[in-house]
Amino acid sequence: MPRYNLCKMSRHVVAAVRDLPIGARKTLTVNGRPIVVFNVHGTFFGLLDRCPHQGASLSKGILGGLADGEEPGKIRYSRQGEFLRCAWHGWEFDICTGQSWCDPDRVRTRTYPVTVASGGQLVQGPYVAETFPVTVEDDYVVIEV
Repeated sequence: MPRYNLCKMSRHVVAAVRDLPIGARKTLTVNGRPIVVFNVHGTFFGLLDRCPHQGASLSKGILGGLADGEEPGKIRYSRQGEFLRCAWHGWEFDICTGQSWCDPDRVRTRTYPVTVASGGQLVQGPYVAETFPVTVEDDYVVIEV
């Protein structure tokens, strides 16, 4: 018997793009799940707002980058704003993938697809309801959960 995925992702408007500038984050609760959305260099990423280590709120963490080097004393700093350090115990996560840098083979935080949709796209759809003429001119950050 075939298995069907009964958990269809739903779309939720997070904020207008202008209200979530580069480097900003926004927390929200969708279907009882705490979620945090980050704007990293103009690209949006969604993470479960719960550290898999002991459940701390990742939205309270510190954003940073990747420090590496080929020899002592010569450090290269890259990927600024793409790594999140949990405020409780310092576990680090790649915002783009949810991958843990403390235990990369076994630990990650859940990620959610985030897109930008124009206001005009959001008011379209196969809805059966009384409608009124509305103009929506901004772009909005939308998360799929």
